[in-house]
Amino acid sequence: MCLGTTAGAMAPLWPFILVAASEILVTDTPHPRNSTLYRLTKQLLQKYHKKVRPVHDRTKATTVYLDVFVHAVLDVDAQNQKLKTSIWYYEVWDDEFLSWSPTVFDGIREISLPLSAIWAPDIIISEFVDIESPGLPYVYVNSSGTIKNAKPIQVVSTCNLETYAFPFDMQNCSLTFSSILHTVEDVDLAFLRSREDIKHDKKEFLKDSEWELLSVSSTYNILQSNTGDFAQIQFNVVIRRHPLVYVMSLLIPSIFLVLVDLGSFYLPPTCRARIVFKTNVLVGYTVFRVNVSDEMPRSAVSTPLIGVFFTICLAFLVLGLFKSILLVTFLHDECSSEQEWPLSCLQGDIDADGPRRDPQAQPAGVTEPSVCREHQAQSETLKEVSFQLKSISTYFQTWDQEDRQEVKWLAFLECFDRLLFKACLVVLGLYAVSLCSLWALGSSL
Repeated sequence: MCLGTTAGAMAPLWPFILVAASEILVTDTPHPRNSTLYRLTKQLLQKYHKKVRPVHDRTKATTVYLDVFVHAVLDVDAQNQKLKTSIWYYEVWDDEFLSWSPTVFDGIREISLPLSAIWAPDIIISEFVDIESPGLPYVYVNSSGTIKNAKPIQVVSTCNLETYAFPFDMQNCSLTFSSILHTVEDVDLAFLRSREDIKHDKKEFLKDSEWELLSVSSTYNILQSNTGDFAQIQFNVVIRRHPLVYVMSLLIPSIFLVLVDLGSFYLPPTCRARIVFKTNVLVGYTVFRVNVSDEMPRSAVSTPLIGVFFTICLAFLVLGLFKSILLVTFLHDECSSEQEWPLSCLQGDIDADGPRRDPQAQPAGVTEPSVCREHQAQSETLKEVSFQLKSISTYFQTWDQEDRQEVKWLAFLECFDRLLFKACLVVLGLYAVSLCSLWALGSSL
């Protein structure tokens, strides 16, 4: 009862208690309008005009200091001659309208301001095709008016990509920064760091990518045009491909297949199993080419050296298989013709004009003296013997000519086989020396 009475007595006082508590909270929590940072920001932007270049003397140029950190190589499109890179881009310039005394504003020496509220230089990348950037909305400004603008961007730029030495190739692509509207009298460019520091700085580059960053050289020049002179800064990004993965997946299997095909030359040229062996190697090499075709760079400018080697190896495989088929077909025709000769010899009893007549056979109703019949029989026997000797002589002469022709063809095909074997060895040796030289040359840089 006491508690209920007390609560009922205090019920009319609850609104006054809530108002008092809210007044205490408002008194303890500083209002944003009373904060030093708010007053400083309001003072800087109250009479600021972002459409005016921030200098008191209009004849004085605004110097923009640039810096670039290459973070990663995202894609190299040799067919379309495009390079996609991820970089950190820095801009630093002085704004004479954004300065203050830190002692007046509680020692504040640096604040962040919206980029859309202040003047910013119109610096673009000349070679770009597309730029993907998250668009950071704020920049840092210190008490002396120095503005720092840093943002990550992905640049898809045009580049003259050379893939002849693939997979030991190096690419040199440039990124050119310049003002699009302001001449060098209004906006000048300079390096934020020294050129040597920019060239050899690789700490921000992603190590696990397909490419290795060699250097980022930089140059400053003046572009002269009809509308005026414009300042330019060019960064040359030199990258090198990591070749080991392609050596393991492309070069070594291809060399092994070529060595297996070279082993087929030790089989007898007349062996029919050689055709089966070479056919299997050719099918295996063709399947290998189809599987690795996606890993080869496609370029309309130049053909990779490894692609030329693959084509030459395929040509040698086809040529060797065609030679083996021709040799076996030739030997098969010779064997068939040799099997027909004995049959023609066994038919020596048949004359060209008809069946040979029996010397003892006589026409019916004809009688001759025994001496004439014996003389006639001997004459027919001599003719038959002479005919058989001529047939045998003709057979051996023809066989000897065919045998000599076969020996000549076999000698020619064996000579061609040896020549093809030596040519394969020479091509394989030259290719190995070329690739090793490219590898050593690329590794020495």
